[in-house]
This record gives sequence, C-alpha cells and structure tokens, in this order.
Amino acid sequence: MPAPVPPPWWRPFRTLDGAAVTHVDLAPDAAREAAALEWLDGDERERWEQYPYAGPRRQFLLCRAALRALLGEELGCANGDLAFPTAEHGKPSATVRGEPAPVSFNVSHSGGHGLIALAPEGRLGIDVEELAPRRNLGLLMDGVLSEAEKGELAALRGDERLRLRRFFRLWTMKEAVLKAHGRGLPLDATTFEIPPGMRHGATRGRLRLPQEPGVTWQLDELGTERFAAALARDVPCESR
Repeated sequence: MPAPVPPPWWRPFRTLDGAAVTHVDLAPDAAREAAALEWLDGDERERWEQYPYAGPRRQFLLCRAALRALLGEELGCANGDLAFPTAEHGKPSATVRGEPAPVSFNVSHSGGHGLIALAPEGRLGIDVEELAPRRNLGLLMDGVLSEAEKGELAALRGDERLRLRRFFRLWTMKEAVLKAHGRGLPLDATTFEIPPGMRHGATRGRLRLPQEPGVTWQLDELGTERFAAALARDVPCESR
C-alpha cells in the first residue's frame, strides 16, 4: 500500500456544478516524491523515468499520485485496481479492474501548480498556466488568439503586466476547451473566440465551436494571483 504522507500535497480548490477541482502543490519535496512513487504502477514508473528534466518529472509524479488517490476515493476502489489506458485520440481514461471507470477527469500542470478536475460524466478539460513572462509572446498570441482578441490585447501595450495576465486568461480558457473536446478533429484555437463578457472580466460563459456547432461548452475562469486557469465542460441538452 502507498505510504501515507500527512498532510497530502493536494487540496480541494473549487466545486462547480458537480465538477470538483483539486489543487496539487508541485514544489520540490523529497518525502512527498518518495511517497508518490509508491502509488505508481510499472508503466507509470517507466514513463516517470523517461522525463529528462527534474521539473516535468516531478509534475507528472505528484499529479499522477494525487489523481490515483482522488479516483480511488471517488470510485471506492483500491489503488491497484486502477489503470490508465490511452484512449482514442490520446486523451487519457481510467479503468477499474479492466472496466471503464464511471468518471470524467482531466489534469493540467504548470510550474509549481497542478489542477485535477473530476466530474461524474461528460467531457471536461482543465488548463493552468503559472503567471510568468514568456519568450516570443507575440508568436504565442498569433497561434492562439483571433484577430479581435489580439486587437484587444494590443490596446494594453502601456501595461505589460495586465497584457500578460489577459493573454494567459484567454490562453487557459481556449486550452481548456480544446482539451475537453478531445475527439481528434483538427481544432485551431484562432477559429473561435472567448465570449465577450469573459474577455472583459466575467468568470463564466458559453460558446460553440465551428467544428462542432451542436455542442455548447460552459467555461469557468479559475485564476488566482499566482496562476491563470480555466475549466470547460459540455453542457447537457436540458441546460441549454
């Protein structure tokens, strides 16, 4: 059995309409990392060993162990019963004793922060980005934002800190939608826009993708002073 490490390195962060979001502390900690390694199966340990750099290796280790603990509690199963086969189009899924687990989940990490989203059903995606300067920000904007969104950020050139925060906010919302979609269709983030209300401060909104117009996606902005983050979920028909 995995060795308990009180207190755990994960804690509840937000709950939104039945979706639970957990924050994972990814700061270096030898005792936590040793305990986390006990949670992983053989395939996961091989994957962990293949990371060439300490930061990504630690992020994977601590997030995967936290995910296993959360799923075990949610599903009422032993850690050894859980496995994570690669689903179609590469999106991860969970099985319990070889059967698909009745839960949806998604994981994201950046710098010292990880977020795990769990929901009983439906497609969901989460994204987190630590707030830190980035090289080639202009190239990132070109690959993520629509012309209207880029124009709005260009108007903030006098305040680079605000401009950077606004970009990360848009980026995480778009990434959350792309991760939630997860069906292998070619999706270009520049072909859809974040709802205007959310571009100007609202923390919840809805949108549709041009590649899948029959589906409505709900977006929740989850950022803090330390990181930008967003959660995306498909909306049941009766909620539209």
